[in-house]
Amino acid sequence: MAIYALTDEQLVPVSATSFSAENIHERRHIQQLLKANISVLDDSLMVIAEEFGDWIDSSRRIDLLCIDTDANLVVVELKRTEDGGHMELQALRYAAMVSVMTFEELVETHARYRNPAQPDHDGAQMAILDFLGWASPDEDQFGQDTRIILASANFSKELTTAVLWLRDRDIDIRCVRLQPYRLANGPVLLDVQQLIPLPETASFQTQIGVKRQAERKQRSERHEIRIEFWQQLLQLAAHQTNLHAGRTPSKDNWMSAPAGVRGFSLVYTIRQQDSQVHLWIEDNEAAFRQFESEKAQIEQEFGHTLIWKREEGQKGTLIGALIEGGYRSDRDEWPRIQRDLIDAMVRMEQVLKPRLARLG
Repeated sequence: MAIYALTDEQLVPVSATSFSAENIHERRHIQQLLKANISVLDDSLMVIAEEFGDWIDSSRRIDLLCIDTDANLVVVELKRTEDGGHMELQALRYAAMVSVMTFEELVETHARYRNPAQPDHDGAQMAILDFLGWASPDEDQFGQDTRIILASANFSKELTTAVLWLRDRDIDIRCVRLQPYRLANGPVLLDVQQLIPLPETASFQTQIGVKRQAERKQRSERHEIRIEFWQQLLQLAAHQTNLHAGRTPSKDNWMSAPAGVRGFSLVYTIRQQDSQVHLWIEDNEAAFRQFESEKAQIEQEFGHTLIWKREEGQKGTLIGALIEGGYRSDRDEWPRIQRDLIDAMVRMEQVLKPRLARLG
Protein backbone atom coordinates (compact mmCIF):
# COMPACT_ATOMS: atom_id res chain seq x y z
CA MET A 1 0.00 0.00 0.00
CA ALA A 2 1.47 3.34 -1.10
CA ILE A 3 1.89 6.39 1.17
CA TYR A 4 1.06 9.85 -0.14
CA ALA A 5 1.88 13.38 0.92
CA LEU A 6 -1.17 15.66 0.86
CA THR A 7 -0.93 19.06 -0.86
CA ASP A 8 -3.65 21.57 -1.67
CA GLU A 9 -4.12 20.09 -5.12
CA GLN A 10 -2.86 16.53 -5.23
CA LEU A 11 -1.60 13.39 -3.52
CA VAL A 12 2.15 13.06 -4.00
CA PRO A 13 3.52 9.50 -3.69
CA VAL A 14 6.17 9.08 -1.03
CA SER A 15 8.89 6.76 -2.30
CA ALA A 16 9.77 3.67 -0.33
CA THR A 17 13.47 3.37 0.42
CA SER A 18 15.70 1.03 2.38
CA PHE A 19 17.84 1.32 5.46
CA SER A 20 20.97 0.56 3.50
CA ALA A 21 20.16 3.22 0.88
CA GLU A 22 19.69 5.78 3.63
CA ASN A 23 22.87 4.63 5.41
CA ILE A 24 20.84 3.69 8.48
CA HIS A 25 22.56 0.98 10.48
CA GLU A 26 21.03 -1.73 12.60
CA ARG A 27 22.84 -1.28 15.91
CA ARG A 28 23.99 2.31 15.63
CA HIS A 29 20.66 3.79 14.52
CA ILE A 30 17.62 1.44 14.56
CA GLN A 31 18.42 -0.20 17.89
CA GLN A 32 19.12 3.12 19.60
CA LEU A 33 15.93 4.71 18.29
CA LEU A 34 13.75 1.77 19.28
CA LYS A 35 15.42 1.52 22.68
CA ALA A 36 14.42 5.12 23.37
CA ASN A 37 10.95 4.63 21.85
CA ILE A 38 10.10 1.02 22.67
CA SER A 39 6.35 1.73 22.70
CA VAL A 40 6.58 1.91 18.90
CA LEU A 41 6.82 -1.89 18.95
CA ASP A 42 4.53 -2.52 21.92
CA ASP A 43 3.22 -0.01 24.42
CA SER A 44 3.40 -2.55 27.25
CA LEU A 45 7.22 -2.87 27.22
CA MET A 46 10.07 -1.67 29.41
CA VAL A 47 13.68 -2.03 28.21
CA ILE A 48 15.80 -3.96 30.71
CA ALA A 49 19.04 -4.15 28.71
CA GLU A 50 20.53 -3.96 25.25
CA GLU A 51 23.13 -6.29 23.78
CA PHE A 52 22.39 -8.65 26.65
CA GLY A 53 24.76 -11.60 26.63
CA ASP A 54 25.14 -13.00 30.15
CA TRP A 55 25.20 -16.58 28.90
CA ILE A 56 27.35 -19.50 29.90
CA ASP A 57 29.70 -20.52 27.07
CA SER A 58 27.99 -18.28 24.54
CA SER A 59 28.83 -15.00 22.83
CA ARG A 60 25.32 -14.42 21.50
CA ARG A 61 23.54 -11.20 22.43
CA ILE A 62 19.91 -10.13 22.59
CA ASP A 63 19.39 -6.81 20.79
CA LEU A 64 16.88 -5.60 23.37
CA LEU A 65 15.76 -7.49 26.46
CA CYS A 66 12.46 -6.23 27.87
CA ILE A 67 9.66 -7.09 30.25
CA ASP A 68 5.97 -6.40 29.70
CA THR A 69 3.31 -5.27 32.14
CA ASP A 70 2.42 -8.93 32.84
CA ALA A 71 6.01 -9.53 34.07
CA ASN A 72 6.87 -11.68 31.05
CA LEU A 73 10.34 -11.54 29.55
CA VAL A 74 10.40 -10.20 25.97
CA VAL A 75 13.19 -10.83 23.47
CA VAL A 76 13.36 -8.15 20.74
CA GLU A 77 15.41 -9.13 17.71
CA LEU A 78 16.18 -6.47 15.06
CA LYS A 79 17.28 -6.74 11.42
CA ARG A 80 17.55 -4.11 8.71
CA THR A 81 17.63 -6.71 5.90
CA GLU A 82 14.77 -7.10 3.44
CA ASP A 83 13.93 -10.70 4.38
CA GLY A 84 14.70 -10.92 8.11
CA GLY A 85 17.39 -13.55 7.59
CA HIS A 86 17.15 -16.33 10.18
CA MET A 87 16.16 -14.03 13.01
CA GLU A 88 13.36 -16.32 14.24
CA LEU A 89 15.90 -19.08 14.95
CA GLN A 90 18.18 -16.68 16.80
CA ALA A 91 15.29 -15.30 18.82
CA LEU A 92 14.12 -18.80 19.81
CA ARG A 93 17.59 -19.62 21.13
CA TYR A 94 17.68 -16.38 23.08
CA ALA A 95 14.20 -16.94 24.50
CA ALA A 96 15.17 -20.43 25.67
CA MET A 97 18.37 -19.13 27.27
CA VAL A 98 16.76 -16.20 29.07
CA SER A 99 13.63 -18.10 30.19
CA VAL A 100 15.37 -19.28 33.38
CA MET A 101 16.23 -15.74 34.53
CA THR A 102 15.18 -14.91 38.09
CA PHE A 103 13.76 -11.57 39.25
CA GLU A 104 16.98 -10.86 41.12
CA GLU A 105 19.05 -11.47 37.97
CA LEU A 106 16.69 -9.17 36.06
CA VAL A 107 17.28 -6.38 38.59
CA GLU A 108 21.08 -6.84 38.40
CA THR A 109 20.93 -6.77 34.60
CA HIS A 110 18.88 -3.57 34.60
CA ALA A 111 21.19 -1.95 37.16
CA ARG A 112 24.22 -2.57 34.94
CA TYR A 113 22.30 -1.27 31.93
CA ARG A 114 21.38 1.97 33.70
CA ASN A 115 24.86 2.61 35.03
CA PRO A 116 27.61 0.17 33.99
CA ALA A 117 30.24 1.92 36.10
CA GLN A 118 28.23 2.07 39.33
CA PRO A 119 25.19 -0.27 39.20
CA ASP A 120 22.40 0.91 41.50
CA HIS A 121 20.52 -2.25 42.54
CA ASP A 122 17.89 -0.46 44.63
CA GLY A 123 17.17 2.12 41.94
CA ALA A 124 16.85 -0.54 39.26
CA GLN A 125 14.50 -2.62 41.41
CA MET A 126 12.37 0.41 42.20
CA ALA A 127 12.07 1.25 38.47
CA ILE A 128 10.97 -2.30 37.62
CA LEU A 129 8.50 -2.54 40.51
CA ASP A 130 7.03 0.82 39.56
CA PHE A 131 6.59 -0.32 35.95
CA LEU A 132 4.89 -3.55 37.04
CA GLY A 133 2.79 -1.86 39.70
CA TRP A 134 4.16 -4.19 42.38
CA ALA A 135 4.83 -3.24 45.99
CA SER A 136 7.54 -5.92 46.30
CA PRO A 137 9.14 -8.64 44.13
CA ASP A 138 6.91 -11.63 43.31
CA GLU A 139 9.02 -14.49 41.99
CA ASP A 140 5.95 -16.68 41.38
CA GLN A 141 4.38 -14.13 39.02
CA PHE A 142 7.62 -13.16 37.29
CA GLY A 143 8.65 -14.68 33.95
CA GLN A 144 5.75 -17.08 33.49
CA ASP A 145 6.18 -16.73 29.73
CA THR A 146 8.84 -15.51 27.31
CA ARG A 147 7.65 -13.52 24.32
CA ILE A 148 9.46 -12.72 21.07
CA ILE A 149 9.18 -9.64 18.86
CA LEU A 150 10.91 -9.68 15.47
CA ALA A 151 11.35 -6.22 13.89
CA SER A 152 12.72 -6.04 10.36
CA ALA A 153 12.43 -4.13 7.09
CA ASN A 154 10.59 -7.18 5.74
CA PHE A 155 10.14 -10.90 6.26
CA SER A 156 10.63 -13.83 3.90
CA LYS A 157 7.85 -16.33 3.25
CA GLU A 158 9.93 -19.02 4.97
CA LEU A 159 10.23 -16.87 8.09
CA THR A 160 6.54 -15.96 8.29
CA THR A 161 5.60 -19.62 7.74
CA ALA A 162 7.81 -20.58 10.69
CA VAL A 163 6.31 -17.80 12.85
CA LEU A 164 2.74 -18.86 12.07
CA TRP A 165 3.62 -22.48 12.88
CA LEU A 166 5.18 -21.43 16.20
CA ARG A 167 2.16 -19.29 17.07
CA ASP A 168 -0.10 -22.24 16.35
CA ARG A 169 1.86 -24.06 19.05
CA ASP A 170 1.34 -21.30 21.62
CA ILE A 171 4.68 -19.50 21.21
CA ASP A 172 4.01 -15.75 21.54
CA ILE A 173 6.11 -14.53 18.62
CA ARG A 174 5.30 -11.42 16.55
CA CYS A 175 6.54 -9.79 13.36
CA VAL A 176 6.74 -6.00 13.09
CA ARG A 177 7.73 -4.49 9.75
CA LEU A 178 9.85 -1.34 9.72
CA GLN A 179 9.51 0.24 6.27
CA PRO A 180 11.39 3.51 5.64
CA TYR A 181 10.10 6.14 3.20
CA ARG A 182 11.85 9.23 1.85
CA LEU A 183 9.99 12.51 1.36
CA ALA A 184 11.20 14.44 -1.66
CA ASN A 185 13.79 16.86 -0.31
CA GLY A 186 12.58 15.99 3.16
CA PRO A 187 13.11 13.62 6.08
CA VAL A 188 12.98 9.84 6.20
CA LEU A 189 9.65 8.47 7.48
CA LEU A 190 9.26 5.10 9.17
CA ASP A 191 6.11 3.03 8.74
CA VAL A 192 5.78 0.58 11.65
CA GLN A 193 3.25 -2.20 11.05
CA GLN A 194 2.60 -5.35 13.08
CA LEU A 195 2.12 -8.06 10.43
CA ILE A 196 1.76 -11.15 12.62
CA PRO A 197 -0.65 -11.24 14.26
CA LEU A 198 -2.63 -8.47 12.64
CA PRO A 199 -3.77 -6.20 15.49
CA GLU A 200 -7.41 -6.25 14.41
CA THR A 201 -7.47 -10.09 14.46
CA ALA A 202 -5.28 -10.66 17.53
CA SER A 203 -8.23 -11.28 19.89
CA PHE A 204 -9.87 -13.70 17.46
CA GLN A 205 -6.59 -15.53 16.85
CA THR A 206 -6.10 -15.84 20.61
CA GLN A 207 -9.49 -17.53 20.89
CA ILE A 208 -8.59 -19.86 18.03
CA GLY A 209 -5.27 -20.60 19.74
CA VAL A 210 -7.01 -21.50 23.00
CA LYS A 211 -9.35 -23.83 21.09
CA ARG A 212 -6.45 -25.50 19.26
CA GLN A 213 -4.53 -25.90 22.49
CA ALA A 214 -7.54 -27.65 24.05
CA GLU A 215 -7.85 -29.88 20.99
CA ARG A 216 -4.15 -30.80 21.10
CA LYS A 217 -4.44 -31.60 24.79
CA GLN A 218 -7.45 -33.80 24.09
CA ARG A 219 -5.62 -35.62 21.27
CA SER A 220 -2.57 -36.14 23.45
CA GLU A 221 -4.72 -37.52 26.26
CA ARG A 222 -6.51 -39.84 23.82
CA HIS A 223 -3.21 -41.11 22.45
CA GLU A 224 -1.83 -41.80 25.93
CA ILE A 225 -4.96 -43.74 26.88
CA ARG A 226 -4.79 -45.88 23.75
CA ILE A 227 -1.12 -46.69 24.32
CA GLU A 228 -1.92 -47.81 27.87
CA PHE A 229 -4.88 -49.90 26.66
CA TRP A 230 -2.75 -51.64 24.01
CA GLN A 231 0.04 -52.33 26.51
CA GLN A 232 -2.36 -54.14 28.81
CA LEU A 233 -4.03 -56.03 25.96
CA LEU A 234 -0.72 -57.27 24.52
CA GLN A 235 0.42 -58.48 27.94
CA LEU A 236 -2.80 -60.49 28.34
CA ALA A 237 -2.78 -61.75 24.74
CA ALA A 238 0.76 -63.13 25.05
CA HIS A 239 -0.58 -65.96 27.25
CA GLN A 240 -3.11 -67.11 24.61
CA THR A 241 -1.77 -66.31 21.14
CA ASN A 242 1.41 -65.10 19.47
CA LEU A 243 -0.55 -63.50 16.63
CA HIS A 244 0.37 -59.93 17.62
CA ALA A 245 3.64 -60.80 19.35
CA GLY A 246 6.33 -58.22 18.80
CA ARG A 247 3.87 -55.41 18.14
CA THR A 248 4.61 -52.11 19.90
CA PRO A 249 1.71 -50.24 21.53
CA SER A 250 0.87 -47.12 19.55
CA LYS A 251 -1.47 -44.14 19.69
CA ASP A 252 -3.57 -45.53 16.83
CA ASN A 253 -7.00 -47.03 17.43
CA TRP A 254 -6.14 -50.20 15.51
CA MET A 255 -3.51 -52.94 15.57
CA SER A 256 -3.08 -55.52 12.82
CA ALA A 257 -1.18 -58.74 12.18
CA PRO A 258 -0.75 -60.80 8.98
CA ALA A 259 -3.33 -63.58 8.66
CA GLY A 260 -0.91 -65.88 6.82
CA VAL A 261 -2.03 -65.03 3.28
CA ARG A 262 -1.06 -61.89 1.43
CA GLY A 263 -3.78 -59.25 1.43
CA PHE A 264 -5.48 -60.54 4.60
CA SER A 265 -4.97 -59.12 8.12
CA LEU A 266 -6.43 -59.83 11.55
CA VAL A 267 -7.13 -56.52 13.24
CA TYR A 268 -8.05 -55.16 16.66
CA THR A 269 -9.94 -51.85 16.62
CA ILE A 270 -10.84 -49.82 19.70
CA ARG A 271 -13.21 -46.89 19.77
CA GLN A 272 -14.43 -44.78 22.65
CA GLN A 273 -17.37 -46.96 23.69
CA ASP A 274 -17.02 -50.16 21.65
CA SER A 275 -14.35 -52.32 20.07
CA GLN A 276 -13.99 -54.83 17.25
CA VAL A 277 -11.90 -57.68 15.90
CA HIS A 278 -12.05 -58.42 12.20
CA LEU A 279 -10.46 -60.04 9.20
CA TRP A 280 -9.54 -57.34 6.70
CA ILE A 281 -9.66 -58.47 3.06
CA GLU A 282 -7.80 -56.07 0.83
CA ASP A 283 -9.31 -55.60 -2.63
CA ASN A 284 -10.43 -59.23 -3.08
CA GLU A 285 -14.17 -59.37 -3.71
CA ALA A 286 -14.03 -63.02 -4.76
CA ALA A 287 -12.56 -64.09 -1.42
CA PHE A 288 -15.21 -62.15 0.47
CA ARG A 289 -17.98 -63.78 -1.57
CA GLN A 290 -16.46 -67.21 -0.91
CA PHE A 291 -16.51 -66.58 2.85
CA GLU A 292 -20.00 -65.10 2.62
CA SER A 293 -21.26 -68.29 0.97
CA GLU A 294 -20.26 -70.08 4.18
CA LYS A 295 -21.68 -67.38 6.46
CA ALA A 296 -23.98 -69.64 8.49
CA GLN A 297 -21.28 -72.24 9.11
CA ILE A 298 -18.63 -69.60 9.97
CA GLU A 299 -20.92 -67.86 12.47
CA GLN A 300 -21.88 -71.19 14.03
CA GLU A 301 -18.22 -72.13 14.51
CA PHE A 302 -17.40 -68.66 15.83
CA GLY A 303 -20.32 -68.81 18.25
CA HIS A 304 -21.84 -65.44 17.47
CA THR A 305 -23.31 -63.31 14.67
CA LEU A 306 -20.60 -61.49 12.74
CA ILE A 307 -20.37 -58.20 10.82
CA TRP A 308 -20.09 -58.65 7.06
CA LYS A 309 -19.11 -55.26 5.67
CA ARG A 310 -18.85 -54.34 2.03
CA GLU A 311 -19.17 -50.69 0.96
CA GLU A 312 -19.15 -49.03 -2.45
CA GLY A 313 -15.87 -47.30 -3.23
CA GLN A 314 -13.99 -49.07 -0.43
CA LYS A 315 -10.84 -50.96 -1.43
CA GLY A 316 -11.46 -53.77 1.02
CA THR A 317 -14.05 -55.75 2.94
CA LEU A 318 -14.16 -57.13 6.45
CA ILE A 319 -15.66 -59.84 8.58
CA GLY A 320 -15.78 -58.77 12.20
CA ALA A 321 -17.17 -59.15 15.70
CA LEU A 322 -18.32 -56.23 17.85
CA ILE A 323 -17.22 -56.05 21.49
CA GLU A 324 -19.01 -53.98 24.11
CA GLY A 325 -16.78 -51.30 25.71
CA GLY A 326 -13.88 -49.16 24.49
CA TYR A 327 -10.91 -47.12 25.69
CA ARG A 328 -13.21 -44.47 27.22
CA SER A 329 -14.93 -47.10 29.36
CA ASP A 330 -14.16 -47.15 33.10
CA ARG A 331 -10.66 -48.45 33.80
CA ASP A 332 -12.19 -51.19 35.93
CA GLU A 333 -13.87 -52.48 32.75
CA TRP A 334 -10.67 -52.64 30.70
CA PRO A 335 -9.60 -56.19 31.73
CA ARG A 336 -13.03 -57.58 30.73
CA ILE A 337 -12.97 -55.70 27.39
CA GLN A 338 -9.43 -56.84 26.65
CA ARG A 339 -10.27 -60.48 27.51
CA ASP A 340 -13.32 -60.34 25.22
CA LEU A 341 -11.21 -58.89 22.39
CA ILE A 342 -8.51 -61.53 22.79
CA ASP A 343 -11.06 -64.35 22.99
CA ALA A 344 -12.81 -63.09 19.85
CA MET A 345 -9.47 -62.78 18.04
CA VAL A 346 -8.43 -66.32 18.96
CA ARG A 347 -11.77 -67.75 17.77
CA MET A 348 -11.69 -65.71 14.56
CA GLU A 349 -8.22 -66.98 13.75
CA GLN A 350 -9.27 -70.59 14.43
CA VAL A 351 -12.37 -70.31 12.23
CA LEU A 352 -10.95 -68.35 9.30
CA LYS A 353 -7.33 -69.47 8.97
CA PRO A 354 -8.14 -72.93 7.57
CA ARG A 355 -10.43 -71.30 5.01
CA LEU A 356 -7.69 -68.81 4.12
CA ALA A 357 -5.32 -71.74 3.53
CA ARG A 358 -7.83 -73.35 1.16
CA LEU A 359 -8.02 -70.07 -0.80
CA GLY A 360 -4.31 -70.47 -1.45
